[in-house]
Amino acid sequence: MTEDQLLGPRAHGGTCGSAVLKAVAEDFQVDEVLDIPLSGEGEHLWLWVEKRNLNTEEAARRLARAAGVPLRSISYAGLKDRQALTRQWFSLHLPGKADPALDKAEDETLRILKVRRHQRKLQRGAHSANGFTLRLTQLQADHAELDERLQRIKVHGVPNYFGLQRFGFEGGNVLGAREYAERQELPVQRNLRSRLLSAGRSYLFNSVLAERVASGIWNQAQVGDLLAFTDSRSFFPAGEAECADPRLAILDLHPTGPLWGAGESPAGAGMRVLETAVAMAEPAIAKWLAEAGMKHERRILRLPIGGLSWHYPVPDILQLEFVLPTGCFATAVVRELVSLAGQTDI
Repeated sequence: MTEDQLLGPRAHGGTCGSAVLKAVAEDFQVDEVLDIPLSGEGEHLWLWVEKRNLNTEEAARRLARAAGVPLRSISYAGLKDRQALTRQWFSLHLPGKADPALDKAEDETLRILKVRRHQRKLQRGAHSANGFTLRLTQLQADHAELDERLQRIKVHGVPNYFGLQRFGFEGGNVLGAREYAERQELPVQRNLRSRLLSAGRSYLFNSVLAERVASGIWNQAQVGDLLAFTDSRSFFPAGEAECADPRLAILDLHPTGPLWGAGESPAGAGMRVLETAVAMAEPAIAKWLAEAGMKHERRILRLPIGGLSWHYPVPDILQLEFVLPTGCFATAVVRELVSLAGQTDI
């Protein structure tokens, strides 16, 4: 499957040029934003960990081995990219135990930067955002055009597509989801089942968003929409008054799209028609998701870019810094700027 089949059209016009992302790990840096004051005491040991070219699950396994505890004793807020330099929190459940020596977990790919005790474990999804520092190298684009595009993105945001990472190489996860859906079966292996269900849901969401981008209404509330605030999982229906809410203009409130599950789309009017039509273009996947017990949820269609700043350390490098809500993809920002030369899976 191609990028355009998986993600849909760009919102701000054609790309301004080309570049390379992730030539080295330091070109893609992620810092977890976690607003939890740690008490300094308790049976959970929290670790602020820096990882280089190492995924979150492998880091958790290494910490468990070094601490001499089962993997289920290790918690983290979210998964971070492998091909990157990332900093995130982990917690170890150590009831009645002293702090273990963790030096065996450390090498050039993993460093423990802070250690702090707390009464509670780290919950999945507990972080409030992720901060990104990206370096686009081998840049071939006009700086003035890029600056104009970035100013536009700063004001209007970008479509909140799920990134290509979600779908696997050449969309393999979507193809796998479709194969299981056509048989109305679920993978026995838990990790595979979770990955394919997530890919199927994300593909339907991107398809709805693509339709709205093509129609020019991806960032405009329509009567019948379900609206949500940036950091909220709850939503409410939009009538004419809600469509004029000033919080839409400042990127605090957004229209949402479906994370498909059991039942009809809860959207109203023409929005339900649109969302149902997209789902019915993949009837096997839609039915499969519902029968797998997935609940119908919502995701904001528009991605606001917090604290966006940029500069050119040298003419052929663009460095970007910004903050995104959890579960959103930095590559959605990059895609509205440049094409990534020879890179199709990030």
